[in-house]
Amino acid sequence: MSLHIYDSASRTSRPFAPLVPGIASIYVCGATVQGVPHIGHVRSGLNFDVVRRWLAHGGLDVRLVRNVTDIDDKVLTKAGDAGRPWWEWAATHERAFDSAYDALGCLPPSVSPRATGHVTQMVELMQRLIDGGHAYAAGGDVYFSVASYPAYGELSGIKVDEVQQGESAAQGKADPRDFTLWKSAKPGEPSWPTPWGAGRPGWHLECSAMAHTYLGAAFDIHGGGIDLVFPHHENEQAQSRAAGDGFASYWMHNAWVTMSGEKMSKSLGNVVSIPEMLNRVRAQELRYYLVGPHYRSTIEYSETALEESVRAYQRVETFLRKVAQRTGVVAPGGVSAEFAGALDDDLATPAALAAVHNLVRQGNTALDAGDDTGAREAAASIRAMTGVLGLDPLSPRWVDGATADTGLRQALDALVSDLLEDRARARSERDFARSDAIRDRLLSAGVAVEDTPGGPQWTLKDG
Repeated sequence: MSLHIYDSASRTSRPFAPLVPGIASIYVCGATVQGVPHIGHVRSGLNFDVVRRWLAHGGLDVRLVRNVTDIDDKVLTKAGDAGRPWWEWAATHERAFDSAYDALGCLPPSVSPRATGHVTQMVELMQRLIDGGHAYAAGGDVYFSVASYPAYGELSGIKVDEVQQGESAAQGKADPRDFTLWKSAKPGEPSWPTPWGAGRPGWHLECSAMAHTYLGAAFDIHGGGIDLVFPHHENEQAQSRAAGDGFASYWMHNAWVTMSGEKMSKSLGNVVSIPEMLNRVRAQELRYYLVGPHYRSTIEYSETALEESVRAYQRVETFLRKVAQRTGVVAPGGVSAEFAGALDDDLATPAALAAVHNLVRQGNTALDAGDDTGAREAAASIRAMTGVLGLDPLSPRWVDGATADTGLRQALDALVSDLLEDRARARSERDFARSDAIRDRLLSAGVAVEDTPGGPQWTLKDG
């Protein structure tokens, strides 16, 4: 079976055939860098990292563009509320997203363009649309004319008469269904010069311009979260195709991460940030939790589900380490037919991981029977399959991280143990002032101490 992808536009599973033989081109809507990333933000990056890895495993040269929206109403509002320059706010949180992607094992994109670096291309696209009768300028703003493009609504299925762009009312709009390509300059906001007046880009315009710049007029896959289907992706497709571009051949959309049935959102206050999560579990365990469900299935966040994922990953890890300890270094082998069939079926990661765990069970049986050869063969295949998912427990990325964590913990344990011994001596000498000072020193460093019958036990307060 060749790779089949569920195409959101046709609402069917279609065999994947790249436009250019040997090359797969992907545009993924990246972060709007308004704040610290949470697990809902990074799910898309992880899902498309798996897509990219599987295409590359199949021998394709993958060119993946993941943009950065660094100018946007939300960025300006958050920066203003914090009393910080918008560009500094955006750059700070762009680094936070990059750190999160890297920590979770995402391969770096081929390019990560910023919206603010592509205003020239946006102006060119708007001029093409105006010349073709699909856009118009009014009072310094530029709008796309929805009525001028009969295919509007094809991607999302929305009826033109029901279109609500979610934009504030504007005097220059000829039709309330039209959407903004360019916003005229406002006092205190950043702006760039254009033939229609100074201003800043609209969100939808940015992605069309950047996709064209790096992938050309037509490319293979456009990806992003399901919440972007309308209006963002509908508007991207409309403006690009109205300008004469073929744009995306396939549309892939990942589902949300929810909490209590609601999409994770800073405005709702139901977010779990990446830094917070990485204080609870290792990065590879969090990656397993987020890539394990099918990309089109909603993840309802819960501590129980997270703990189950951690244990599942550790079962794979434990088996591979046992084999390596008994038989020596195990190089990655080939993936199983069961695993390949699962990923070829619209990237079905639950079935792919089931194939991994089936082989873990077979490998453990071989170990118990003293069949080292069988265990090594299973381990080699498991390394290959988990490698495709970015989860190979024996890869340098995760082994080095685990070694560093172990070394840090050992060093911290030695320091805390010395302080606890000093505290015990102070107590035995009835020097309670010194004992309390040591306790306060530990607390200020984030170390919580509990006196138990077996002696004092310590933990880090944040994990």
